[in-house]
Amino acid sequence: MSQELELQGEVAPHQIGQRLDQTLAELFPDYSRSRIKEWILADRVFLDGRIANKPREKVLPGQEIVLNAVLEDEVRFEAQPIPLNIVYEDDDILVINKPADLVVHPGAGNPDGTVLNALLHHCPSIVEVPRAGIVHRLDKDTTGLMVVAKTVPAQTHLVTALQARNITREYEAIAIGKLTAGGLVDAAIGRHSTHRTQMAVKETGKPAVTHYRVAEKYRSHTRLRLRLETGRTHQIRVHMSHLGHPLVGDQLYGGRARLPKNAGPELVTVLRGFKRQALHAAMLELEHPITGELMQWHAPIPDDMVELAEILRQDTKDNPEEEY
Repeated sequence: MSQELELQGEVAPHQIGQRLDQTLAELFPDYSRSRIKEWILADRVFLDGRIANKPREKVLPGQEIVLNAVLEDEVRFEAQPIPLNIVYEDDDILVINKPADLVVHPGAGNPDGTVLNALLHHCPSIVEVPRAGIVHRLDKDTTGLMVVAKTVPAQTHLVTALQARNITREYEAIAIGKLTAGGLVDAAIGRHSTHRTQMAVKETGKPAVTHYRVAEKYRSHTRLRLRLETGRTHQIRVHMSHLGHPLVGDQLYGGRARLPKNAGPELVTVLRGFKRQALHAAMLELEHPITGELMQWHAPIPDDMVELAEILRQDTKDNPEEEY
Protein backbone atom coordinates (compact mmCIF):
# COMPACT_ATOMS: atom_id res chain seq x y z
CA MET A 1 0.00 0.00 0.00
CA SER A 2 1.05 3.59 -0.51
CA GLN A 3 -0.22 7.02 0.37
CA GLU A 4 0.43 10.60 -0.66
CA LEU A 5 1.58 13.34 1.68
CA GLU A 6 2.07 17.02 0.86
CA LEU A 7 5.16 18.54 2.48
CA GLN A 8 5.76 22.28 2.41
CA GLY A 9 8.81 24.40 3.11
CA GLU A 10 10.68 27.58 2.22
CA VAL A 11 14.26 28.00 1.07
CA ALA A 12 16.25 29.61 3.91
CA PRO A 13 18.82 32.42 3.36
CA HIS A 14 21.75 30.11 4.14
CA GLN A 15 20.61 27.73 1.37
CA ILE A 16 21.16 30.21 -1.49
CA GLY A 17 22.76 28.49 -4.46
CA GLN A 18 22.29 24.99 -3.02
CA ARG A 19 21.17 22.09 -5.17
CA LEU A 20 17.46 21.35 -4.97
CA ASP A 21 18.01 17.80 -3.69
CA GLN A 22 20.33 19.05 -0.93
CA THR A 23 17.83 21.70 0.13
CA LEU A 24 14.98 19.17 0.26
CA ALA A 25 17.15 16.82 2.33
CA GLU A 26 17.66 19.62 4.87
CA LEU A 27 14.02 20.70 4.88
CA PHE A 28 12.65 17.16 5.14
CA PRO A 29 15.28 15.19 7.11
CA ASP A 30 12.93 12.24 7.70
CA TYR A 31 13.46 11.13 4.12
CA SER A 32 16.57 9.77 2.45
CA ARG A 33 18.44 11.63 -0.29
CA SER A 34 17.71 8.79 -2.73
CA ARG A 35 13.97 8.91 -2.02
CA ILE A 36 13.94 12.69 -2.43
CA LYS A 37 15.73 12.36 -5.79
CA GLU A 38 13.10 9.87 -6.95
CA TRP A 39 10.33 12.33 -6.10
CA ILE A 40 12.11 15.15 -7.95
CA LEU A 41 12.54 13.04 -11.08
CA ALA A 42 8.88 11.94 -10.84
CA ASP A 43 7.68 15.59 -11.12
CA ARG A 44 6.50 15.62 -7.52
CA VAL A 45 8.38 18.76 -6.45
CA PHE A 46 7.08 22.28 -7.09
CA LEU A 47 9.21 25.40 -6.73
CA ASP A 48 7.13 28.58 -6.55
CA GLY A 49 4.29 26.68 -8.21
CA ARG A 50 6.22 25.19 -11.13
CA ILE A 51 7.48 21.64 -11.51
CA ALA A 52 11.15 21.33 -10.52
CA ASN A 53 12.45 17.99 -11.79
CA LYS A 54 16.22 18.56 -11.86
CA PRO A 55 18.04 17.56 -8.65
CA ARG A 56 20.95 19.88 -9.50
CA GLU A 57 18.79 22.99 -9.93
CA LYS A 58 20.00 25.86 -7.74
CA VAL A 59 17.54 27.38 -5.28
CA LEU A 60 17.02 30.95 -4.08
CA PRO A 61 16.01 32.24 -0.60
CA GLY A 62 12.29 32.61 -0.06
CA GLN A 63 11.22 30.16 -2.74
CA GLU A 64 8.19 28.11 -1.71
CA ILE A 65 8.60 24.35 -1.99
CA VAL A 66 5.80 21.81 -2.20
CA LEU A 67 6.67 18.12 -2.25
CA ASN A 68 3.93 15.62 -3.07
CA ALA A 69 5.52 12.59 -1.44
CA VAL A 70 4.45 9.01 -2.05
CA LEU A 71 5.01 6.87 1.02
CA GLU A 72 5.09 3.12 1.40
CA ASP A 73 3.94 1.39 4.58
CA GLU A 74 6.74 0.34 6.95
CA VAL A 75 6.02 -3.32 6.25
CA ARG A 76 9.68 -4.29 6.04
CA PHE A 77 10.05 -3.91 9.80
CA GLU A 78 8.74 -6.42 12.32
CA ALA A 79 6.42 -5.59 15.20
CA GLN A 80 8.04 -6.72 18.44
CA PRO A 81 6.64 -6.75 22.03
CA ILE A 82 9.25 -4.39 23.47
CA PRO A 83 8.10 -2.45 26.56
CA LEU A 84 7.66 1.30 26.13
CA ASN A 85 7.54 3.81 28.97
CA ILE A 86 4.61 5.86 27.68
CA VAL A 87 4.29 9.27 29.34
CA TYR A 88 1.30 10.44 27.29
CA GLU A 89 -0.92 9.06 24.54
CA ASP A 90 -4.02 10.08 22.61
CA ASP A 91 -5.40 9.35 19.13
CA ASP A 92 -2.75 11.45 17.38
CA ILE A 93 0.52 11.33 19.33
CA LEU A 94 2.33 9.51 22.05
CA VAL A 95 5.29 10.62 24.16
CA ILE A 96 7.76 8.08 25.51
CA ASN A 97 10.58 8.20 28.03
CA LYS A 98 13.32 6.24 26.27
CA PRO A 99 15.78 4.25 28.40
CA ALA A 100 19.48 3.92 27.69
CA ASP A 101 20.70 1.14 25.40
CA LEU A 102 17.64 1.31 23.15
CA VAL A 103 18.07 2.26 19.49
CA VAL A 104 15.30 4.39 17.98
CA HIS A 105 15.30 3.18 14.36
CA PRO A 106 16.63 -0.02 12.73
CA GLY A 107 19.92 0.38 10.91
CA ALA A 108 23.31 -1.18 10.37
CA GLY A 109 24.11 -3.34 13.39
CA ASN A 110 20.60 -2.93 14.81
CA PRO A 111 18.13 -4.62 12.44
CA ASP A 112 15.44 -4.92 15.13
CA GLY A 113 14.84 -4.52 18.85
CA THR A 114 14.29 -0.78 18.39
CA VAL A 115 11.72 1.84 19.37
CA LEU A 116 10.25 1.54 15.87
CA ASN A 117 9.69 -2.22 16.29
CA ALA A 118 8.04 -1.55 19.66
CA LEU A 119 5.77 1.13 18.15
CA LEU A 120 4.57 -1.24 15.41
CA HIS A 121 3.54 -3.71 18.12
CA HIS A 122 1.96 -1.16 20.45
CA CYS A 123 0.02 0.64 17.70
CA PRO A 124 -0.30 -1.52 14.53
CA SER A 125 -1.94 1.28 12.52
CA ILE A 126 1.25 3.32 12.81
CA VAL A 127 2.58 1.18 9.95
CA GLU A 128 0.79 3.68 7.70
CA VAL A 129 2.94 6.57 8.97
CA PRO A 130 6.47 7.14 7.59
CA ARG A 131 9.16 5.85 9.95
CA ALA A 132 6.34 4.57 12.16
CA GLY A 133 5.67 8.14 13.28
CA ILE A 134 9.16 8.88 14.59
CA VAL A 135 9.68 12.64 14.28
CA HIS A 136 13.04 13.07 16.02
CA ARG A 137 15.58 10.70 17.47
CA LEU A 138 17.67 10.24 20.57
CA ASP A 139 21.03 8.49 20.48
CA LYS A 140 21.07 4.89 21.67
CA ASP A 141 22.47 5.76 25.11
CA THR A 142 20.69 9.10 25.57
CA THR A 143 17.63 8.81 27.79
CA GLY A 144 14.45 10.85 27.89
CA LEU A 145 11.46 12.22 26.04
CA MET A 146 10.48 11.61 22.44
CA VAL A 147 7.24 12.48 20.66
CA VAL A 148 5.81 10.08 18.07
CA ALA A 149 3.03 10.79 15.56
CA LYS A 150 0.33 8.13 15.26
CA THR A 151 -1.18 9.57 12.06
CA VAL A 152 0.17 11.14 8.89
CA PRO A 153 -1.44 14.57 9.54
CA ALA A 154 0.04 14.63 13.05
CA GLN A 155 3.47 13.76 11.67
CA THR A 156 3.25 16.45 9.00
CA HIS A 157 2.46 19.11 11.58
CA LEU A 158 5.15 17.91 14.01
CA VAL A 159 7.83 17.82 11.31
CA THR A 160 6.85 21.33 10.24
CA ALA A 161 6.94 22.55 13.86
CA LEU A 162 10.35 20.97 14.37
CA GLN A 163 11.72 22.66 11.25
CA ALA A 164 10.25 25.98 12.39
CA ARG A 165 11.92 25.48 15.79
CA ASN A 166 8.55 25.52 17.54
CA ILE A 167 9.23 22.39 19.57
CA THR A 168 11.21 23.00 22.76
CA ARG A 169 13.61 20.30 23.96
CA GLU A 170 15.62 20.67 27.14
CA TYR A 171 18.33 18.30 28.29
CA GLU A 172 20.25 17.59 31.49
CA ALA A 173 23.91 16.71 31.13
CA ILE A 174 27.05 16.36 33.21
CA ALA A 175 30.18 17.65 31.50
CA ILE A 176 33.85 17.23 32.30
CA GLY A 177 35.60 20.34 33.61
CA LYS A 178 34.55 23.62 35.18
CA LEU A 179 32.14 25.90 33.37
CA THR A 180 31.59 29.09 35.31
CA ALA A 181 28.69 30.47 33.28
CA GLY A 182 26.20 29.51 30.60
CA GLY A 183 26.32 30.50 26.98
CA LEU A 184 25.48 29.63 23.42
CA VAL A 185 27.24 27.49 20.85
CA ASP A 186 26.54 28.53 17.26
CA ALA A 187 28.70 26.19 15.20
CA ALA A 188 27.74 24.24 12.09
CA ILE A 189 27.90 20.45 12.29
CA GLY A 190 28.67 17.98 9.53
CA ARG A 191 29.98 14.47 9.02
CA HIS A 192 33.56 14.01 10.26
CA SER A 193 35.94 13.97 7.28
CA THR A 194 37.77 10.78 8.33
CA HIS A 195 35.72 9.12 11.08
CA ARG A 196 32.44 8.54 9.26
CA THR A 197 30.52 7.42 12.35
CA GLN A 198 31.21 10.77 14.01
CA MET A 199 29.99 14.31 13.49
CA ALA A 200 32.18 17.39 13.84
CA VAL A 201 32.06 21.17 13.92
CA LYS A 202 32.87 22.28 10.36
CA GLU A 203 32.14 25.34 8.24
CA THR A 204 30.52 23.27 5.51
CA GLY A 205 28.10 21.62 7.95
CA LYS A 206 24.48 22.44 8.70
CA PRO A 207 23.65 25.32 11.08
CA ALA A 208 23.50 24.15 14.70
CA VAL A 209 22.71 26.17 17.82
CA THR A 210 22.79 24.96 21.43
CA HIS A 211 21.98 27.07 24.50
CA TYR A 212 23.35 25.97 27.87
CA ARG A 213 23.36 27.17 31.46
CA VAL A 214 25.11 25.97 34.58
CA ALA A 215 22.75 24.07 36.89
CA GLU A 216 25.32 22.94 39.47
CA LYS A 217 29.08 23.28 39.87
CA TYR A 218 31.30 20.50 41.14
CA ARG A 219 35.02 20.36 41.83
CA SER A 220 35.96 19.10 38.40
CA HIS A 221 32.62 18.67 36.57
CA THR A 222 29.55 20.74 35.76
CA ARG A 223 25.88 19.82 35.59
CA LEU A 224 24.21 21.62 32.70
CA ARG A 225 20.75 22.40 31.42
CA LEU A 226 20.73 22.65 27.62
CA ARG A 227 18.15 23.72 25.07
CA LEU A 228 18.32 22.78 21.40
CA GLU A 229 17.50 25.38 18.78
CA THR A 230 18.34 22.91 16.00
CA GLY A 231 18.49 19.13 16.01
CA ARG A 232 21.62 17.87 14.32
CA THR A 233 22.97 14.37 14.87
CA HIS A 234 24.92 14.21 18.17
CA GLN A 235 24.52 18.00 18.46
CA ILE A 236 24.94 18.47 22.21
CA ARG A 237 27.75 15.93 22.38
CA VAL A 238 29.64 17.57 19.51
CA HIS A 239 29.12 21.12 20.76
CA MET A 240 30.24 20.36 24.32
CA SER A 241 33.30 18.52 23.04
CA HIS A 242 34.01 21.52 20.80
CA LEU A 243 34.00 23.72 23.92
CA GLY A 244 36.53 21.40 25.55
CA HIS A 245 33.93 20.00 27.97
CA PRO A 246 32.78 16.61 26.62
CA LEU A 247 30.02 14.77 28.46
CA VAL A 248 30.94 12.24 31.11
CA GLY A 249 30.99 8.75 29.58
CA ASP A 250 30.97 9.91 25.96
CA GLN A 251 33.54 7.55 24.48
CA LEU A 252 33.00 8.87 20.96
CA TYR A 253 33.67 12.53 21.67
CA GLY A 254 36.33 12.48 24.35
CA GLY A 255 34.38 11.99 27.56
CA ARG A 256 36.57 9.17 28.88
CA ALA A 257 36.97 9.03 32.65
CA ARG A 258 39.21 11.80 33.99
CA LEU A 259 39.84 11.40 37.68
CA PRO A 260 40.21 14.57 39.74
CA LYS A 261 43.05 14.81 42.24
CA ASN A 262 42.32 13.06 45.55
CA ALA A 263 39.24 11.39 44.13
CA GLY A 264 37.75 8.90 46.59
CA PRO A 265 37.22 5.25 45.66
CA GLU A 266 33.47 5.69 45.18
CA LEU A 267 33.95 8.52 42.68
CA VAL A 268 36.68 6.56 40.87
CA THR A 269 34.38 3.56 40.55
CA VAL A 270 31.42 5.57 39.28
CA LEU A 271 33.42 7.62 36.75
CA ARG A 272 35.20 4.56 35.37
CA GLY A 273 31.95 2.61 35.23
CA PHE A 274 29.88 5.31 33.51
CA LYS A 275 29.75 3.82 30.03
CA ARG A 276 27.21 6.09 28.33
CA GLN A 277 27.05 9.82 27.68
CA ALA A 278 25.54 11.57 30.71
CA LEU A 279 22.70 13.10 28.70
CA HIS A 280 18.94 13.06 29.33
CA ALA A 281 16.06 14.68 27.43
CA ALA A 282 14.28 16.08 30.48
CA MET A 283 11.60 18.38 29.06
CA LEU A 284 9.53 18.49 25.89
CA GLU A 285 7.09 21.25 24.98
CA LEU A 286 4.99 21.56 21.83
CA GLU A 287 1.64 22.55 20.44
CA HIS A 288 -0.53 19.51 19.87
CA PRO A 289 -0.43 18.92 16.10
CA ILE A 290 -4.21 18.57 15.81
CA THR A 291 -5.79 20.52 18.69
CA GLY A 292 -3.17 23.26 18.95
CA GLU A 293 -3.05 22.90 22.74
CA LEU A 294 0.31 23.81 24.30
CA MET A 295 1.59 20.72 26.10
CA GLN A 296 4.66 20.06 28.24
CA TRP A 297 6.16 16.91 29.72
CA HIS A 298 9.01 16.22 32.14
CA ALA A 299 11.00 13.02 32.60
CA PRO A 300 12.83 12.44 35.90
CA ILE A 301 16.61 12.23 35.76
CA PRO A 302 17.64 8.55 35.45
CA ASP A 303 19.20 6.80 38.45
CA ASP A 304 22.72 6.59 37.01
CA MET A 305 22.91 10.36 36.51
CA VAL A 306 21.35 11.02 39.92
CA GLU A 307 23.98 8.81 41.52
CA LEU A 308 26.78 10.50 39.58
CA ALA A 309 25.58 13.97 40.64
CA GLU A 310 25.33 12.93 44.29
CA ILE A 311 28.86 11.53 44.33
CA LEU A 312 30.27 14.59 42.56
CA ARG A 313 28.46 16.78 45.09
CA GLN A 314 29.97 14.83 47.98
CA ASP A 315 33.42 14.94 46.38
CA THR A 316 33.16 18.73 46.18
CA LYS A 317 32.25 18.91 49.89
CA ASP A 318 35.14 16.60 50.78
CA ASN A 319 37.63 18.81 48.97
CA PRO A 320 36.57 22.35 49.88
CA GLU A 321 39.98 23.83 49.13
CA GLU A 322 39.43 23.00 45.47
CA GLU A 323 35.89 24.35 45.13
CA TYR A 324 35.05 27.09 42.62
